[in-house]
Formats: sequence, C-alpha cells, structure tokens
Amino acid sequence: MRMFPNTVAGVIEALETSFGMDIYADKVVERLLRRNKKWGSRDRSFVAEHTYEIVRNWRLLWWLLDEEPSTKRKTLWKLVGVYFMWRGIELPDWPKFDSIRDFNIADRLASLPSDVGIIESFPEWFDEMSTAQLGDQWPAIAHELNSPASVILRVNTAKSNRKEVLSILEQSNISAKALDNSEIAIALEGRPRLNHIEAFQNGLFEVQDAGSQEIGPYVEVEPGMNVIDACAGAGGKTLHMANLMNNHGSIVSMDIEDRKLGELLKRAERAGIDIVETDPISDRRIIDKYENWADRLLLDVPCSGTGVIKRDPDTKWKLKPEHLERTIEIQRDIVDRYEKMLKPGGKLIYATCSILKSENEDQVREFLSHHPEYELEDEQRVNPSEFSDGFYMARMIKKG
Repeated sequence: MRMFPNTVAGVIEALETSFGMDIYADKVVERLLRRNKKWGSRDRSFVAEHTYEIVRNWRLLWWLLDEEPSTKRKTLWKLVGVYFMWRGIELPDWPKFDSIRDFNIADRLASLPSDVGIIESFPEWFDEMSTAQLGDQWPAIAHELNSPASVILRVNTAKSNRKEVLSILEQSNISAKALDNSEIAIALEGRPRLNHIEAFQNGLFEVQDAGSQEIGPYVEVEPGMNVIDACAGAGGKTLHMANLMNNHGSIVSMDIEDRKLGELLKRAERAGIDIVETDPISDRRIIDKYENWADRLLLDVPCSGTGVIKRDPDTKWKLKPEHLERTIEIQRDIVDRYEKMLKPGGKLIYATCSILKSENEDQVREFLSHHPEYELEDEQRVNPSEFSDGFYMARMIKKG
C-alpha cells in the first residue's frame, strides 16, 4: 500500500479533531473530505478507512505504544506509525516516523494481556459493566462489535424480489449474495455507492441491517391493522411493516424530529407505500390523541447504540456513564407514557439496538412490575454477527 504525507496527515487531523473536540468521526471525516476536493477516490478511501480503524482499535493501539492517549500531533504520528506496523504495513522513510521506526511491535504483541477491554478496545468502565451484565457472552459480543459492519439490503417485496435485485446488482458490477434464513436480505461486498442505481431510486430495495430486519416480522402485523411506530426515525421498520401488511391498513409513524419523518415520507413514496402517515411528537397531547387506537405499538426507543458499534465505533469513546443513565430514564418515560396508545388485546413491542440488560430485560421487567395489565409473550436477543448489529426485542400483550 502506497502512502502519501497529505493523506496520512488527514488521518491524524481527523483523530485530533474527533478525540480532541469530542466530535463523531463520521462528521469529522465528512468535513475533511469536503474540504480536500483534490483528493482522488483512493485518497478519500484511505483517510476514511484508516481513521475508522484507528478509532475502532484506539485503546489497543495506545497499549501497544505504551503511552497514555493524547491528541498532540507529534504523539499521534507515533500512534499511526504503530498502527501501520500492527497492520503489517512498512513505514515510509519520512522524518515524522523516525521516533517510532525501531519500535518492536512483535514484543508488545507477545505480551498482550487477555483483557477483553484492551484486545477489543473498549473503555474500562464499559468493559466492566458489560462483563457484569453479559457474563460469558461478552468476549464474543465484544469481538463482533469490533469488526467492521457489512452493508445489508432489504428487498421491497411490493416492487421486486431478491432474484431480480441480485441480477440488477450484478449488472451494476456490485458483488452481492443472498443471506440465509431470510428471503429478502442481501449482503454487499465492500461499501459501493447505491444512490445512482435506478433500482434504488425506484424503491426496489432499502439499506437495512439484517438484525433490524427481524424486528418487523416480530411485531406480528397483519393487513388491515392499525399500527403505530412511535420512535420511527427515518422509517426503515415502518416500511418493512407496510410490506408485511401488503400495504393495507394504517401505520402512524411518530418521532420528535420532524426532519426524519420528512425523509420517511420520501422513502415511502419511492417504495410505493401509501398506508403511512406521520405525526410529529410536538407535545404530550399527541399521545392522548391515539389512546386505545393501535393493534400493534412498536417502541424502538432511543438507546445507547451499543449494538451498532460495528458501524459506529465512536460510540465506544463518546458514550459516558451519565449519558447511559439519562437514556435509561428516557426509555422508562417513553414506555410508561406511550403504552396508552395500544388498545386492550393489542401487542406492545419494546426494542433497542443495545446489548445491555439495563436497557433491555431490566427495562421490560420494570415496566411489567408497574403495569399488571401487560404480560410478557416473548423476548429475543439478536447478538452482533458478521451480517448483523445487536438488537433486543420483547413482545407484551395488553390484557383486555
């Protein structure tokens, strides 16, 4: 791999800004690439790939360097040098790497402890909490979370089928394969651009993680039902449920961010879905408006995002204990207030993209203890894997 001083300096600038100013790396990289318009596609890929890989392995790399984390440029050059050595990449003959050139990476790797938090690069507090909450499952989950995410597509069955979409992707020179245990999921090789493909513009498929695709069927929607997706965001699960309902019935998608609901409506039009309407949660009266209306209520609540660290490694370093505590309070408030929208005999589905029991099983048990009119029908975990993020879902029946 050939390196150039300006692109390596770009990686260092991205790290300096992300960790020094507490800004998520994707935003930093986006601004950096926008500012350096003369970089070619290889340069841009180089900066993005190596920035994210260093963020992903931040704690391990500092352990290998045997120094405390720093955002000083001189020290970051040393860290990046160790990173390239760790990846088996020969350092170019640049003066900025002189201080690290004789570093013995093999000796450091030979003395690497069996500490999951160091090997998989998680903050000490998070490693300890995850060990306490997940026990023997944590090392395998940590390893999967520290692997880059795949791009997964969901076929829009209202317009196409998987065989057709796979053929279209092949014609577009995009390597893809059908995923087992699903009739609609497709995994892509690499991270190709999709926006320019006519099939995407016409709504034949959407980008949606394989684990996220399991939530729609779990809601057990049927054609003709009244369904509320109360934390809908840009609507991936809303659109999937509309497919499962054969575009017959009614789905109300809510969110506190009007902008996201606007994007949802654009996606619905593209997908040929017309049973979706949006209702921004501007105040608490919106919840009262739908009291006892829904046959199904999906509460995919705001969470720590620890299940999607594969695609957002910054979460490891930006999440703080106090943020998690506040998030748990928000989750509890949402499920306590929103449940009134479900009619007796209906089903409430609580979901997160978190791996933590404190946001999942513990929250469901807390809710049930205060709402005897509900009983737990089922709960499932989707642990992170090669083609999936981490998710939790629980289905509760509101007794009539």
